[in-house]
Amino acid sequence: MNIITHDIITLKGSDLVQEASKFHTVRGYLLLEQNKKLLTSAMEDYLEMIYRNSLIEDYIRINTISELLNVAAPSTTKMVQKMKALGLLNYEKYGYISLTENGREIGKFLLERHNIVERTLINLGVKENTLIETELIEHNISAETLHKLDLFNKFLEQNPEIIQKFEKFFESF
Repeated sequence: MNIITHDIITLKGSDLVQEASKFHTVRGYLLLEQNKKLLTSAMEDYLEMIYRNSLIEDYIRINTISELLNVAAPSTTKMVQKMKALGLLNYEKYGYISLTENGREIGKFLLERHNIVERTLINLGVKENTLIETELIEHNISAETLHKLDLFNKFLEQNPEIIQKFEKFFESF
């Protein structure tokens, strides 16, 4: 078992679907922390984008990743090769790219982390450059803070009147 797969439970079929609903972002964050020396912010961005695409198609190509991330194809190829070496991707030269089970699990967490940060910013009234702000924050957030942001967002969803009060308060400044 390589470093990335350490402590990751591999699930099959219906067990995976059932366990996916129990996924906790803090666990995903701990997996990333264990491998922080291996996964750079750029790798996280690639993995998140590949995971996003995997929700639509089972595979992706170098040129598609390059277009989605606005990077040159040779840079994408180098990154994909590094991530393949880490056991996150399946890839053959000039072929399709797909996520390994470990890549899928970490990619899922990365997308959830992104969504938690983005939702928090939107709840705070950040309307301009939300994507840029999310990208700047998501790579540098602690597990505890991420967990609390997630709980805060859930609290606001259950108490929409608080968001309305905050919006009114915000407008007065």
